[in-house]
Amino acid sequence: MQRVLLIIGGGIAAYKAPELVRQLRSRDLAVRCLMTAAAEQFVSPLSLASVSGDKVYENLFDLTDEAEMGHIQLSREADIILVAPATADLMAKAAQGLANDLASTSLLATDKKIIMAPAMNVRMWQHEATQRNLSQLIADGVSIIGPEEGDMACGEFGPGRMSEPQTIAAATAAALAGRAPDGGADKTLSGRKFLVTAGPTHEPIDPVRYIANRSSGKQGYAIAAALAARGAEVHLVSGPTALAAPQGVHMARVETAREMLAAAQAVLPVDGAVMTAAVADWRPSDCDAQKIKKNGDAPAPLSLTENPDILATLAAAGKNRPALLIGFAAETENIEAHATAKLAKKKCDWIVANNVGAESGIVGGVMGGDTNAISLICATERKPSVENFDIMSKHEVATLLSDRMAAHFAAAKSKGKTE
Repeated sequence: MQRVLLIIGGGIAAYKAPELVRQLRSRDLAVRCLMTAAAEQFVSPLSLASVSGDKVYENLFDLTDEAEMGHIQLSREADIILVAPATADLMAKAAQGLANDLASTSLLATDKKIIMAPAMNVRMWQHEATQRNLSQLIADGVSIIGPEEGDMACGEFGPGRMSEPQTIAAATAAALAGRAPDGGADKTLSGRKFLVTAGPTHEPIDPVRYIANRSSGKQGYAIAAALAARGAEVHLVSGPTALAAPQGVHMARVETAREMLAAAQAVLPVDGAVMTAAVADWRPSDCDAQKIKKNGDAPAPLSLTENPDILATLAAAGKNRPALLIGFAAETENIEAHATAKLAKKKCDWIVANNVGAESGIVGGVMGGDTNAISLICATERKPSVENFDIMSKHEVATLLSDRMAAHFAAAKSKGKTE
């Protein structure tokens, strides 16, 4: 059984640690907990020991443990180290190589993969020092999950909330599953180039108003990260989101559908393209140069113009058409029928249909949430094949799709094809 060393920082999100332990153990992972002194203000060692079934470690100078160099053993016996919540203080210590307590010493003494799930006040997260430390950690090979945008205990709103335990556990399990038996990284997509689009587009009405949708970009970012983890060269074209660029991914940020199309075409040719972006179908025919003011009269009618169809454009790109072109269909009713029709109309290879309606069964909804309900519909010589899946985290969906893409290209290679 693979072992996770869970380092729990001293933020209010530490109260989620017992649920995170349960989520990890439900994935057949052993969990050993290490707490900072501040973390004990939010969660008790006894509760963590109860759910983990193991001793909880707290003090660098515990004589029994340090007689055996406990901080070395803790990191050596783990298959992966997870820091959740990763406070600004813990991130700063890790980025600078400081080691003045059991948590920071264990991080410095390891050669294992480290995952951090940051959690802090939005102003702390956006501070130049934290962003500088984040860049250093990513450069050092640390994987970052979140943070998410939302209401905080301090009363502010913005990026800084720790990702949900289910999301963190799924990403941790995926990281462990993505390692070969000899400990080497799974590079089954090495040498392949992918394009991923994500997020919404914003179509301006005037300098302060725009047409958009509820897409958060989380699914596309997770897919980009999963492909990069398999060794692929990944180019992520993203509409406006609050998400940090995934590790090892080439990033282009855009606003409008036309900008997204241009950025996507600039990446071609590619082996595969995964078009998760929720592109606005229409844009205002004219964008006012100044803010439109209310004058007491009825509002002027808004004239709309159809945006370019990015998926269909790539499908018709001739020699630059991606060898594997995957679209997404966000539907609220007749999911399979609508998605299958889109597969034929857009002339792509696969369609991922996701139920974004109220009947999806996902609390809070798919758009902006951390879970998804999908069906995978693939074009065949006869009629499309359809696979339906249970509700999963968006990281799990990303792992599933990267597995399928790796298998597709492996099969194509074995048949002597170039795609």
